[in-house]
Amino acid sequence: MTIDRADGRMDLTMKVEGMTCQGCVAAVTKVIHRLDPAAEVSVDLERGWVAVVTAAQALELAQALGRAGYDAEAITG
Repeated sequence: MTIDRADGRMDLTMKVEGMTCQGCVAAVTKVIHRLDPAAEVSVDLERGWVAVVTAAQALELAQALGRAGYDAEAITG
């Protein structure tokens, strides 16, 4: 789900496949921070979800996570 904010950032929830441990959480967070150092990242490892408040676009995040070995897509609803 995305919700646009007045500051130009958005709330984004992504389904990320392949996360299995805290090392994966750190890797996913690092990938997101490379695109947007100011992003707020919260990972639900059990559900495989990543919540992000970011100025980056969902497709850009999904592609970067894909290059890092994680299949990711935005959840809408």
